[in-house]
Amino acid sequence: MAKFHKGKFTVKNPKKFVGSKSPTFRSSWESAFMQFCDTHPSVVKWASECVKIPYIHPFTGKQTNYVPDFLVQYQDKSGKLITELVEIKPKNQSIIESKNQNRRLAETVAINHAKWEQAMRWCKQNGLRFRVVTEEDIFRSGAR
Repeated sequence: MAKFHKGKFTVKNPKKFVGSKSPTFRSSWESAFMQFCDTHPSVVKWASECVKIPYIHPFTGKQTNYVPDFLVQYQDKSGKLITELVEIKPKNQSIIESKNQNRRLAETVAINHAKWEQAMRWCKQNGLRFRVVTEEDIFRSGAR
């Protein structure tokens, strides 16, 4: 699990940040991703927690909102503009690892998957991509 780290991120490249409020990170991983978005030359613009996607909670059956961590637009190697919703999440909250996984963690994974399935539908309807970024992605060779 990410070391608990919370605070306001100081944007160094305000032309890239298109959010309506100051970005707040809720983990050191989110802070590292904000730093990446703010400084990487391929990132054209980014925002934090700017999209709300309705979804049905898998255990209560009630409609609620999912707010992905980031909206990022970047240029790929061919120069094409790509826009993605990005969720930062510990790997153990992203996949069911084994039959021995504790119940609470398995429920968290199920809730996350319900959110992400709806996010993928929403992104497809809006011409965007959706990606879950884990600690392996952030710390393998820098955030991507």
